[in-house]
Amino acid sequence: MKHPVDAHVGKRIRHRRWMVGMTQQQLADSVGIKFQQIQKYETGMNRVSASRLWDIAETLGVGIAFFFEGIDDSREAAGPVEGDILADKEALELVRSYYAIPEAQRRRLFDLARVLSDAA
Repeated sequence: MKHPVDAHVGKRIRHRRWMVGMTQQQLADSVGIKFQQIQKYETGMNRVSASRLWDIAETLGVGIAFFFEGIDDSREAAGPVEGDILADKEALELVRSYYAIPEAQRRRLFDLARVLSDAA
């Protein structure tokens, strides 16, 4: 049975990998394991060791704490956080596309989105 913390850490690995545009194979090659192991980490089926998490964090350009953000004792037992925007693949794709836009245009798009959301 999956532990909620392992599932959360795996989900954070998957989201960060996806945000930087890296495949499971590329991440696996970078940390010296098979891509199937990355799959198991990302689903929470296998627990990530401290040293492996260190290597993954370094490869993905984040600190170790990144993988634990959003967890607190009261929510660990409850499972996934309701309204977790990162759980939505479409939202992740939107964020990734947004950051691919040049900064000046991105700011204008942000302002437009804010006006539209206020009007809704």
